[in-house]
Amino acid sequence: MSTRQTDINLFNYARRATVEVNVGGVTIGCTNPVRVQSMTNTSTMDTDGSVEQVLRIVAKGGEIVRLTTQGNREAVNMGDIKAQLKARGCYVPLVADVHFNAAVADTAAMYADKVRVNPGNYVDPARTFKQLEYTDAEYADELKRLRERFVAFLDICRAQGRAVRVGVNHGSLSDRIMSRYGDTPSGVVESCMEFLRICRDEKFDNVVVSIKTSNTTMMVTTVRRLVRVMAEEGIAYPLHLGVTEAGDAEDGRIKSAVGIGALLADGIGDTVRVSLAEAPENEIPVAKELVEYVALRKDAPAIEAVAAAGFNYEEPVRRRTCAFGIIGGDNVPVVVGGEVEDKDIASDIAADLVPVVSLENAKDARFIAVTYGGLTPENIAKIRLLKDIVLVASSEHQNPVGELRALVHRLMIEGVEAPVIIRRAYNESSVEALRIKASADLGVLLIDGLADGLWIENPGMSASDLNALAFGILQATRARISKTEYIACPGCGRTMYDLQGTLARIKAATGHLKGLKIGVMGCIVNGPGEMADADYGYVGAARGKVSLYRRKECVEKNIPEDEAIERLLQLIENDKKVL
Repeated sequence: MSTRQTDINLFNYARRATVEVNVGGVTIGCTNPVRVQSMTNTSTMDTDGSVEQVLRIVAKGGEIVRLTTQGNREAVNMGDIKAQLKARGCYVPLVADVHFNAAVADTAAMYADKVRVNPGNYVDPARTFKQLEYTDAEYADELKRLRERFVAFLDICRAQGRAVRVGVNHGSLSDRIMSRYGDTPSGVVESCMEFLRICRDEKFDNVVVSIKTSNTTMMVTTVRRLVRVMAEEGIAYPLHLGVTEAGDAEDGRIKSAVGIGALLADGIGDTVRVSLAEAPENEIPVAKELVEYVALRKDAPAIEAVAAAGFNYEEPVRRRTCAFGIIGGDNVPVVVGGEVEDKDIASDIAADLVPVVSLENAKDARFIAVTYGGLTPENIAKIRLLKDIVLVASSEHQNPVGELRALVHRLMIEGVEAPVIIRRAYNESSVEALRIKASADLGVLLIDGLADGLWIENPGMSASDLNALAFGILQATRARISKTEYIACPGCGRTMYDLQGTLARIKAATGHLKGLKIGVMGCIVNGPGEMADADYGYVGAARGKVSLYRRKECVEKNIPEDEAIERLLQLIENDKKVL
């Protein structure tokens, strides 16, 4: 078996074992429930505004709240914010978010309950995309410098009873890490592990870990890799989950539920934040719904299954199948419904769907309904006799992800190469609840390479809503691109402009550009890095000023904000003419 996993069970839900971390009285990891949190988008110097926003987040069910601390004065002012919250009967733990300045982290540890540091810019300079080279001796000297500085910070946190979050963002890896590992999952994990080894060696266990990226598939597979490496090195810190720069509205919710849900399905994750480019209190109901939905699998009946040889948990590839028409093989995954591109599939399946247990005239069957329980040796033998077929897999199990995984792995073990369409039936009264649950169920199956199509059913939902959801899940996993993709940060106190309004205007102006990826970032902390995957980027450079990017290259600097969208559209149009 090539799963390259430690104690992760692909088929049965069980929480990963961790140490317990205390953040201002809220305990994370171990046997505690998965905690939900958010981050303010006010200036941390705006004490009243920050207090009111924290209260709104807590009123929705937020258990931890993070605030940006660009400098020492913001770090100190967190003490005033905490005092005002206590005066109003609110004792929610506060987290200081620190970038670029290790001295600010030291100050924040005097006032905040937890301090987040970013390994990419804690003592290293901001990412410049330069390909620097280090000798082994030079690299070792850099690690020594890192250790000395970080240990001094840990000593302050230990004395003050503070927690630490080691939070790696794919978009802000240091040039030092890039020079040795490149822009790879290995580099992301090593950036994190350099700090975690210091925590382990110093016996400082009040640590939470996170790895975030705007690419859901990379986020999932990189965290899977981190879990293995941590286990191999005897480290069991809790994990914070999130898809950074997920965007807003439907797309932001789908991307977040796909990425976070895929890891929660395997018991990975102890606290989550759904990052939406909206009012931060809007994040909490989404996070709570997702966490509560996955937790229902806790007491599910056991699924007896074996992982297929060759399946790589950390680097999954799409299962090999024989194409039937536009389904399977090298074709993009299909959507069963009334969408124009796949309009004939629904009627074909409806007319020809035969349960595997009812196969009589095998030569006429094309679409065969299968369940894991129905994959008996006799029925597998029937399937083997058929050519040019598609299997339509469904599950009513309390852990549908586990059972559907088991079904497809069984097919892989048996050498059955028929395409598989995953059919999931729900009974949700709200579109938002359906988005979260379907994205959590189906996204992980696409990331694992187990699905050749999606079929979502829900009474009372229109065909257009169901199709939009299915195509949104495919887009979120990048299994099939059908519209413009927006990589948009949620905003914070560092944001240089009206991010929500700007994002809406950019979407209105570019929504027709199918397949294009556009980054809309509030500031430069993660902007250029997270947008390295985007075709174009719109980044806050200073108050009222915006810089435009073509992939990783800044092509126009410090444009007046009122001209920036038009200049972005002109940049895209000019590039089209060149092509």
